Amino acid sequence: MRTANGARGEVLVTLDGAPRRLCLTLGGLAEIETALEMSGIEALAERLRRLTARDLMAVLAALLNGGGEGELAARLEQAAISPQVAAEAVARAFEAVGE
Repeated sequence: MRTANGARGEVLVTLDGAPRRLCLTLGGLAEIETALEMSGIEALAERLRRLTARDLMAVLAALLNGGGEGELAARLEQAAISPQVAAEAVARAFEAVGE
């Protein structure tokens, strides 16, 4: 059974038919900045308010990698994940950082 470590900022979401851990790590934040060609938290926060589908996939992949879900992150383009579910998962992961 999968669990999430809330103290670490992990959240557990169902993606591609299975429970998956997402976590925003420092490495993941750097991965997101690189993928979105952004520098700095303020610029990144503004960009996150208006993500494209490609941006959403990059952010979700970084969060999956941070949660130890590299296998799904690597095949994200082929996974059966709706845009709404992906956006909700990303939002939950970012909310967990502030808790």
